[in-house]
Amino acid sequence: MNMAGSIGHDPVGWHPDWLAKLRRKSVALWRGVEAQHHIATMKLVDSALEQDLLEGLLEQNKPALPRQSTGVHYLLATPFRYISQWPSRFRAPGEPGIWYGAEHLSTACAEVGYWRWRFAMDSDALKTQAVISEHTFFQAKVSGPVVDLGAAPWSGLASQWMASTDYSACHAVARAARQAGAAWIRYRSVRDPKHRACGSVLTLEALSLTDLTHQQTWACKVSMASVQMRPLAFASGEAPLEFAYS
Repeated sequence: MNMAGSIGHDPVGWHPDWLAKLRRKSVALWRGVEAQHHIATMKLVDSALEQDLLEGLLEQNKPALPRQSTGVHYLLATPFRYISQWPSRFRAPGEPGIWYGAEHLSTACAEVGYWRWRFAMDSDALKTQAVISEHTFFQAKVSGPVVDLGAAPWSGLASQWMASTDYSACHAVARAARQAGAAWIRYRSVRDPKHRACGSVLTLEALSLTDLTHQQTWACKVSMASVQMRPLAFASGEAPLEFAYS
């Protein structure tokens, strides 16, 4: 599978001194996760007991959770347990996991929609079909020293941070941010047409859950032409969204 994201040149034009004095910032971030993981295993078994046994076997074969995750909700801890061979915007292949979120719900929908669309378009079997999935959106609070790529002086290099598929500049900044003690990176979404703010959280300790009763469930329909995101009953009051990617 040809996942979006590449590794190229290191960023130019920024200076390590920009990381010398990091300010602290706290915001609430929306994150979307696929809501069908239990449904997937239900199809393979005949009873609730068998499903519990299967879920337990799957859990035993996953990478260990970080030591600092004891007592932490899985919605916060899960991204930090995996080291992927595929890059994301601020994580190069083989580097520690990152928790991604967005300051606006519609921005989180745009980000989730893009990766669902990318997955379908990279599959010969799926690209000509309508692929439907359900996603749970929730909010968590991030607090700690931040590298804000949307503020000066970083914003002067926005073309590097907002490259569509070349993530090399973001990878280099994320590595430097970790070394400088940053807890998270604030940046502008490439996938949201309004380019509103997102956060890539580098350390689990910087995260805490807000009220989980405010979770929302959305349906996602992916086609070659667009991605439609529609709120279900749990998200009443929100308008359907549609995105087109290229």
